[in-house]
Amino acid sequence: MNMPTFRNGIRLLLIAILFLGTITITSLGTMMNTVSAQDNKPTIVFVHGAFAESSSWNGVLTKLIPKGYPTVAVANPLRGVKNDADYVASVLKDIEGPIVLVGHSYGGAVITNAVNGNENVKALVYVDGFAPEAGETAAELTGLYPGSTLTPTLAPPVALPDGDKDLYIQQDKYHAQFAADLPASDAELMASTQRPIVEAAFTEASGAPAWKSIPSWFIYGDRDLNIPPAVHSFLAQRANSKETVVVSGASHVAMVSHPDAVAEIIEHAATAP
Repeated sequence: MNMPTFRNGIRLLLIAILFLGTITITSLGTMMNTVSAQDNKPTIVFVHGAFAESSSWNGVLTKLIPKGYPTVAVANPLRGVKNDADYVASVLKDIEGPIVLVGHSYGGAVITNAVNGNENVKALVYVDGFAPEAGETAAELTGLYPGSTLTPTLAPPVALPDGDKDLYIQQDKYHAQFAADLPASDAELMASTQRPIVEAAFTEASGAPAWKSIPSWFIYGDRDLNIPPAVHSFLAQRANSKETVVVSGASHVAMVSHPDAVAEIIEHAATAP
């Protein structure tokens, strides 16, 4: 091989290497930008309420996780407003970046008290949930307007060593009371896996409400038999809700029966300026 041919071959090889390197760097840059965009999405933290558990959010999670949202479905202890709020607050402290806090039913009272000055919490979403003012109780708010039929469906309380009592919904009444818009087979499973709440939690006064300083969104069913729809409407108006969605025909578990609508309002909260 003569020298000019050899030099030309080397020159072409170097050009090819530089070209491929440029493509690789460009591809890596694109990938990094994609990862960065996902990293900018807030973490969605879910807090379930009484007579439910974390899997009640599964339908909503399947809508949000594929879109790149980091998610955490907290196991709410259901031992009292302050106790539960302190537990959720400890979870929030370990999350970096912005947070959207979502509460269902009694879980709404918990998220109202769990922020504790955590500046990462950017939005609150109440799903068929309580949004109490300081000093208010879940029992007080439930009775604010007529329509709740929960009390007669409760099973005999289970006495606890500390003198408190655990409350459950009777399994044969769970479907009609709690999840009437779900297939009976689904409600049967939920009745079996429901987690109890201590009786005292319903009469424990709330602390300073986070919704006074953090934007809030509300969604609820117009056939909620646990918390009357009129109560939800009142709470949303009082909190100056950024958006209120009333789901026609939905029971107390809109996140289970209408996960698309719940996921949509969470995304509105997550992407709000």
